[in-house]
Amino acid sequence: MSVTSDFKALHLADSGFIMPNAWDAGSAIILAAAGFASIATTSSGIAFSMGKPDYGVSDPRRLVSREAMFARLRDIVSAVSIPVSADLEAGYGDTPEEVARTIRMALEAGLAGCNIEDHIPASGCLYDQAHAVERITAAREVIDQAGSDFVLTARCDALFFDAGNKAAAIHRSNLYREAGADCLFTPGLSDMASIRILAAEIDGPLNMVMGLGNTEGKAEDWFSAGVQRISLGGSIARAALGVVQRAAKELLGSGTINFANDQMPQAELNSLFAEHRRHNAPAA
Repeated sequence: MSVTSDFKALHLADSGFIMPNAWDAGSAIILAAAGFASIATTSSGIAFSMGKPDYGVSDPRRLVSREAMFARLRDIVSAVSIPVSADLEAGYGDTPEEVARTIRMALEAGLAGCNIEDHIPASGCLYDQAHAVERITAAREVIDQAGSDFVLTARCDALFFDAGNKAAAIHRSNLYREAGADCLFTPGLSDMASIRILAAEIDGPLNMVMGLGNTEGKAEDWFSAGVQRISLGGSIARAALGVVQRAAKELLGSGTINFANDQMPQAELNSLFAEHRRHNAPAA
């Protein structure tokens, strides 16, 4: 089986799965070595690693370009042998044609899946519903033409940009499912009652994200409520950057390095990355 087939199978399995988010080759290797069946990327983590902001930025010169994002995605895909699903934000273009182009690039990069959002970048609103459906339809057509098992996830941001409207999130998600989405993603909730409603009323595998501004949730409970896939967004990346910030404050404050108590040993990292290089070395 291919990595895309493996990834699609995870969405059809009887039990759910956790898909943590990497932001570079090193973090991807560490997550894969931990034993996860698949990983995702985080657009925010990648942006922060480049010293760029994420979301709500109107000046395109300050954002990560599609070309720069795909360069990083290719690094991550080549670093691991498990499926990688990409956070492709709103598809790097408003039109269905631009979304289709982005999906072609994703297939060429060796990705096993991706998310496409219905939130208009640098705005506080969603794409018109009919237009959002056309964007998902265009993505589906590219995947079908390629004969691929690539997993298309439609992310609905109604909970963020439509006053937490669960009915709108459910309705839009079901329209995206009819348009060809394999998985539906509705970030913005962490209470079990709401999660159960979404899982019951959205017709398709549901992805929910842990760690959006809080540390609420337990994977087992979310799976029991009907969630098929749990992602982390930029939580791990932000936590890693939090260590850097705390280290800086400690060094400037007390001059101590207690932050180093939780570091991964040099030998362990060397061994992990050397093993990766052996397994991924090109054939002679």
